[in-house]
Amino acid sequence: MPTTRRRFLKALAAAAAAAPLVSKAEAKPAPATRKANAGAPNILIIMGDDATYLDLALYGGTNVKTPNIDRLAGEGVVFSNAYLCIAMCNPCRTELHTGLYPARNGSCWNHSAARPGTRSTVHYLTDLGYRVGLAGKKHLVPPKCFPFENVPGLEPGCTHPNPKFSTAGIRQFLSGDAGQPFCLVTALIEPHAPWTVGRPENFAPRKLDLPPHIADTKVTREDYAKYLAEIEVLDQEVGAILKALDESGRADRTLVIFTSEQGGQWPACKWTNWNTGVHTGFVVRWPGKVKPGSRTDAMIQYADVLPTLIEAAGGEVKAGDFDGSSFLPVLLGQRDRHREFAYFMHNNIPEGPPYPIRAVTDGTYHYIRNLQPDALYIEKHVMGQHQWHAYWPSWVFETTFNERTRRLVNRYMRRPPEQLYRTDTDPFEMTNLASDPAHASAKKRLSAELDRWMKQQGDPGAAIDTQEQWQASKQGKHFGRGEG
Repeated sequence: MPTTRRRFLKALAAAAAAAPLVSKAEAKPAPATRKANAGAPNILIIMGDDATYLDLALYGGTNVKTPNIDRLAGEGVVFSNAYLCIAMCNPCRTELHTGLYPARNGSCWNHSAARPGTRSTVHYLTDLGYRVGLAGKKHLVPPKCFPFENVPGLEPGCTHPNPKFSTAGIRQFLSGDAGQPFCLVTALIEPHAPWTVGRPENFAPRKLDLPPHIADTKVTREDYAKYLAEIEVLDQEVGAILKALDESGRADRTLVIFTSEQGGQWPACKWTNWNTGVHTGFVVRWPGKVKPGSRTDAMIQYADVLPTLIEAAGGEVKAGDFDGSSFLPVLLGQRDRHREFAYFMHNNIPEGPPYPIRAVTDGTYHYIRNLQPDALYIEKHVMGQHQWHAYWPSWVFETTFNERTRRLVNRYMRRPPEQLYRTDTDPFEMTNLASDPAHASAKKRLSAELDRWMKQQGDPGAAIDTQEQWQASKQGKHFGRGEG
């Protein structure tokens, strides 16, 4: 068997008939402080892991078919401008579940922790009468801040070479008290590296359409086929979860969110503030509320999700509780705009030596400020985890005779103090406009907005991209909080 998931569809069918995986003790709903509002929707969040949004057919990707995600989009609204603040697993999930940017929630580095006492999706929705569970990858610390009910069946370890997948635990969770609304997060691990599941033989390496920021080598094409095979599995798993929801009889009362998380483990994607890192795929289906088959240019960010869910559930979003704000009016078709700016941060510790970055976009222009541009950018997974993917050495080898590959390697490792891109016409950000006088006013405006945001958040900038600050955060000893 050439892959660990050759019998994937057969396993999905077997999962539906499998014995329940949740004990009575585990299945006990979290205590609600009050009865839910009448008409409060159920909530299902389906997360991918490291799937570059531009590789999805929804956003113009041509290499892999995703019929289940496409069907969901046809039944809901696709967000063309959805972002997350840090293109790393732990910080972006913390932003999603707290409604706070990293400097305020405390998770400013990968494998870090939220500030002690931080409230999350679990607290806010439990207070509104919800049962709140999570299946799959959590990557949220400390546990007291994220006390989800554990729903078994999905692989929790994102680097497992042979991940488990069963919808039995999900089905049991969905079969709970119909009088109590649920919020279920299903956090899948595809296409996080290592790329070991799916059928890469479905993708002919020589025929793949590689994006312009990816060097075209034989090994790159072979690795890209493995990555695409995992996106294909991601889509199959999305379909299986939606089928479980349909068969529960609760789909028509459920608000479904699909998001692809940050970009994949490729240069200029994950672990960067480039558009292919911080821009996420985002779809919402809400029967009777969201117009099917629609698309919006309204800009949203992960910090906006929790306030939106609270408002959709009939709760009150109090001023000062969140950095994000509810985009419920966009979902209901009452507005076609939401936020003016989305904000980004990167601290390279512990994934490499310090290389702090801050950025901001208005949806048209994207301004990036590299706070230590004289340093050499190094990311240990992309450049050193060769048992996971082998393409980087082939890039380095080709720099001796291939000018285009040499430019791409230099672009990734050596960056100027400022970068400016028109993402509406250059989504892969291959043309830096920072020194172009024709775009000077846009750069000045976004630079000033970035300064304002960093000050408001209490973000010291480069000073926190250190081993000492990262270790302190894991002990609950974070740097000082911002004004908000």
